[in-house]
Amino acid sequence: MTTTAVRPPAGAAPEAVPPRGRLRDRMSRHWYAWAMVAPVVLVLAVLVFYPLAQGVYLSLTNANEMNSARTIGVNEIEATYEFVGLANYVDVLSGVEGAFYSRLVWTLVWTVTCVVLHYSLGLGLALLLNRALKGRSVYRMLLILPWAVPPFVAAFAWRLMLNTEGGVLNALLGAVGIDSVDWLGDPTAAKIAVILVNVWLGVPFMMVALLGGLQTVPRELYEAAEMDGATPWQRFRAVTLPGLRPVSGTVILLGTIWTFNQFAVIALLTGGGPGGATNILVTEAYERAFQGIRDYAGAATYGALIASMLVVFAFFYRRWLDRQSSEVLS
Repeated sequence: MTTTAVRPPAGAAPEAVPPRGRLRDRMSRHWYAWAMVAPVVLVLAVLVFYPLAQGVYLSLTNANEMNSARTIGVNEIEATYEFVGLANYVDVLSGVEGAFYSRLVWTLVWTVTCVVLHYSLGLGLALLLNRALKGRSVYRMLLILPWAVPPFVAAFAWRLMLNTEGGVLNALLGAVGIDSVDWLGDPTAAKIAVILVNVWLGVPFMMVALLGGLQTVPRELYEAAEMDGATPWQRFRAVTLPGLRPVSGTVILLGTIWTFNQFAVIALLTGGGPGGATNILVTEAYERAFQGIRDYAGAATYGALIASMLVVFAFFYRRWLDRQSSEVLS
């Protein structure tokens, strides 16, 4: 005996399918995407989010080397630090601990100076290498070399060149009749030295990124501007800079974040000296965490403030870029 399926009458609404959860539906349809993202999320959770949360928690305590959990021989000493709320932030921002605002001013000067020089020198070199230049590939490789050198190698090499006795820079100054400079011992000279080294390290990245941006600007725009009688400067302002706006916005943001947090150059070249003159916020936080009586709470407070300032800067900078783009399109 066979059974015949009963069809619903014409015009009748189809039988309702029980709704499934929105998240469950997405998981079932895009499981492969979730599977690929999961390892990245796990790594970020372990290496970024957990340390960040731990740092924020420590900034709300009075943790230091003396009251943190530690092991001495066979004895295990438990942590005795206490929750103090926002007291650390009040001490830092009110100037009680003394060093924050002087470090902040120098950090801003250091960041703005380095990023401006990175971008201007990188743009100039990119414009040069974007021309039909003989041996362009060789020049490009030589200019990229500083980017390939590890920062600690570059810092130690520059320490030798900046040495007061026998350094290359002072030898060159002496050859033209100028007295030698204590590059790493004088506060002003040390600041110039760390900016010089950081610019040397950072220009290749800007050059490569901006060169890639220049090669995406249509040649027809330059030809049309030239036919209209535009001068090279007018073509640069009306064609090159607008064409580089998307790339420029990204590399300036990345350069600002990297320079603001540039630890290796200052720590390895001057150690923050002389007398803390070249310490930026991140190296100050390092000294609080690992030198003298280790102030973990103070270092964590500096870290949280640094992260907060960069997040706020990135937010408003991206909004400003979006506003600029919308004004251009309109």
